[in-house]
Amino acid sequence: MIIDCHGHYTTAPKALEEWRNKQIAGIKDPAVMPKVSDLKISDDELRETIETNQLRLMKERGSDLTIFSPRASFMAHHIGDFNISSTWAAICNELCYRVSQLFPDNFIGAAMLPQSPGVDPATCIPELEKCIKEFGFVGINLNPDPSGGHWTSPPLSDRQWYPIYEKMVEYDIPAMVHVSTSCNGCFHTTGAHYLNADTTAFMQCLTSDLFKDFPTLKFVIPHGGGAVPYHWGRFRGLAQELKKPLLKDHLLNNIFFDTCVYHQPGIDLLTKVIPVENVLFASEMIGAVRGIDPETGHYYDDTKRYIEAAAISAEDRYKIYEGNARRVYPRLDAALKAKGL
Repeated sequence: MIIDCHGHYTTAPKALEEWRNKQIAGIKDPAVMPKVSDLKISDDELRETIETNQLRLMKERGSDLTIFSPRASFMAHHIGDFNISSTWAAICNELCYRVSQLFPDNFIGAAMLPQSPGVDPATCIPELEKCIKEFGFVGINLNPDPSGGHWTSPPLSDRQWYPIYEKMVEYDIPAMVHVSTSCNGCFHTTGAHYLNADTTAFMQCLTSDLFKDFPTLKFVIPHGGGAVPYHWGRFRGLAQELKKPLLKDHLLNNIFFDTCVYHQPGIDLLTKVIPVENVLFASEMIGAVRGIDPETGHYYDDTKRYIEAAAISAEDRYKIYEGNARRVYPRLDAALKAKGL
């Protein structure tokens, strides 16, 4: 089985974006604020958006199951207040749940949290619990920068995040550390802000002793870990200067990286530098990079091709495709075993 740990509902029916635009307009003019019941999306509409997009590509490229969460750039936690984010997160999570019910063999959910700048992350717990207990989701997306590129929140090691971590440990779920849209003109959303955040999250963990407090906490850092694998020597050296343990002991029992790296040399580097046990297959299709690479004639985000071409053993390939995901996402493993898989 090939499990893609990083998929977003980027092809949701247009009605979702239209409702969101009305919600944003309603922040300034409450008279135009839409009701949740105003959004009407049928199962047939959901089927059409999935069958012609993600599911079609999964079948063409050879992946089986995607961990599916709301569109990352649409989380936009910087917009409005907690109530705005809470309503928006609930709508987006429910759509992913409905997709997982319509295509139970191909999609399983991960939750967007209703984060808001300056608001206690503990306010996200009801939505987290609903998604885990009622929807059967297997993970969450955690935004380390709800401000959208201005980094007004404390680092991930700060105790303000602990209520979320306590629930993650209680329910045995990992968090993909994933930011949303940048509203800082210095940082392009997918070309800078995402990769900055991946690198920043890793460094925040490196400089702290977070995993002493939460030894079973698990983070998946997407997009191949940002700059981390390429500068592994720098991070090893910084850890040494800070009198921290070796990175394999300090962080690699808790931090994992996905394969959303869109060229062969990048995947080759990732699999050479980072232990294979810490690498999970992912594509993030249909996402930030949707075009065809003129050098190869294949889609950039067809990441299975890179794993197939990497100089790794069949055993290591199995770990990347399936074994590691089952270990990092225990609820996913349980759901698969319940189906006899």
